[in-house]
Amino acid sequence: MILALIIFIITYILLLVFPKYRAYIALVSAGLFIVFNILPIDKAFGYLDFNVLMMIAGTMGVVVLFIESKMPSLLADLIIEKTPNVKWAIVSLALFAGVISAFIDNVATVLMIAPVALNIAKKLKISPVPSIIAIAISSNLQGAATLVGDTTSIMLGGAANMDFLDFFFMQGKIGIFWIVEVGAFAATMLLFYFFRKETALVERTEHTVVRSYVPSILLLSVIVFLILASFIPGRPALTNGYICMSLMFIGLVYKMMTTKKFSSLFSIVKEIDFFTILLLAGLFIVIGGITEAGVVREISQIISRLGQGSPFMVYTIIVWASVLISAFVDNIPYVATMLPVTTQIANYMGFSPYVLYFGLLIGATLGGNMTPIGASANITGIGILRKEGYEVTAKEFMKIGVPFTLTAVVTGYILVWVIWGV
Repeated sequence: MILALIIFIITYILLLVFPKYRAYIALVSAGLFIVFNILPIDKAFGYLDFNVLMMIAGTMGVVVLFIESKMPSLLADLIIEKTPNVKWAIVSLALFAGVISAFIDNVATVLMIAPVALNIAKKLKISPVPSIIAIAISSNLQGAATLVGDTTSIMLGGAANMDFLDFFFMQGKIGIFWIVEVGAFAATMLLFYFFRKETALVERTEHTVVRSYVPSILLLSVIVFLILASFIPGRPALTNGYICMSLMFIGLVYKMMTTKKFSSLFSIVKEIDFFTILLLAGLFIVIGGITEAGVVREISQIISRLGQGSPFMVYTIIVWASVLISAFVDNIPYVATMLPVTTQIANYMGFSPYVLYFGLLIGATLGGNMTPIGASANITGIGILRKEGYEVTAKEFMKIGVPFTLTAVVTGYILVWVIWGV
């Protein structure tokens, strides 16, 4: 256990210090667990969740095609056309980013919506900083709403055996989707307050021309087939992964047929975030290693003791510790570590783990909105602004991010306990 804990701590430190090399660090760490026989190689492959990895890869491929089709830009244009002034335009774009982000990656959402906000700011000669921040934190918030909204949601689905519909309704109760939406509504009221003085009229622009509607059909098909799969009793464990990969394959074939160039496939494949997929693969084995060594059990018992045996206190610790940690640490390795811990805590204390799962997801997903480095969507938004000549200070970001986060988290924290608490 001591050796496993040392490797795990060093791995986490290196992940924090060298974020550009996280995938390689996780894979080397996974190799060490196997080399030192902390986790036998036959068991190591058992901890790899191929369903989650295939879901992420397949969804990413479909999303790349969806963005390339220009459909998101057209939707943004239609929204802008219906807004009376800058305040409504910014808030509407933030809301739209949230809706889109509930079904595709947060970073991809920011890359799609941010250029629209930049265009508005340039025409009106105003700073785009507040609007880009609003779009980034809104997309990050909604990532927890559905099974395919974020990597952490897909990880939760795999760990808790949850299907697409379980995020909406489960065990006769409302799911995390509705809880996130209530939090989003409360946080959106804050955005109206922040932008209350932006009353300049928005100039209408020509609509973006959509190149193809096939990627939109494929993205909707991902959602529809995941829903249908949830009704199949005794379905294979890799069903969701096969669905996402198959639809991506259809999209790649369509791309090749329309361009008549085999090389066009590489332009799509190279946009898939294999870095994150490799990071997750390594982390699955690392977490398997510390689980086999008993580290996960010890961590869960420590948290249980800190909570003084009270499920509510344990839930509170997990939510707010997740918020604080995720404000500075990438939430993927954190959630990968904490999912088995929350399962162990629930088993150890004898209550349903879902209240802890949802608390973990809300705290870890929304906590990233506290700081400019807390989430990939935030870093992406700031990077876009930097290219435009705008340097965003931590104070400037947190002026919007902190109250937005606290509003959404407090709302979710209360609702999860009221609905799912024991």
